[in-house]
Amino acid sequence: MTQPLTIALSKGRILKETLPLLEAAGIVPAEDIFSSRKLIFDTNQDHVKLVVIRATDVPTYVEYGGADMGISGKDVLLEHGGEGLYEPLDLEIACCKLMTAGLVKAAPVKGRLRIATKFVNLTREYFARQGLQVDIIKLYGAMELAPIMGLADQIVDIVDTGNTLRANGLEPLELIAPISSRLVVGQASMKMKYDLIQPIVDSMAQAVVARRGA
Repeated sequence: MTQPLTIALSKGRILKETLPLLEAAGIVPAEDIFSSRKLIFDTNQDHVKLVVIRATDVPTYVEYGGADMGISGKDVLLEHGGEGLYEPLDLEIACCKLMTAGLVKAAPVKGRLRIATKFVNLTREYFARQGLQVDIIKLYGAMELAPIMGLADQIVDIVDTGNTLRANGLEPLELIAPISSRLVVGQASMKMKYDLIQPIVDSMAQAVVARRGA
């Protein structure tokens, strides 16, 4: 009997771009994920299930064996730290940038910078590499408001087109990391289920290359 295999998918913008890559690996959900309120989905392969969860939870599920594989943004992986995970494939989807940003023509800050972000660990590490100690204010959304309202000097956030920053009088400042979605595999699962997992990784890698050349 084939061992069961669970793949954790990120809700939101990544999901729609993920499904064609899974299909290239021969994995298709048994029903429409987008019209269902379910969280766990059967697929055309009896031993494979998909679980759809918050993007920030994917690395944790995979690290602790709640899922064997997962698809997560690099920003989430950097914040998580990547313990207990292999990252065999850049899927080259949901591409954007993680950047610092601040008010246009803001005066230089004297003393410690105040940074608003949801990426607390990542931000602390980034500024530590610059030799700077900063005060980090954790927010969960509408980062652009923080400098406008005087809550923070700068923000660290995902930037796609930059239109939201510009609309709110902010500008991108420094690139921290280019971001895309990655396929991750739990270290224990890779050892125990290598024969199931590696063909999926290979098929998705071929699909990424094919799309790149399309």
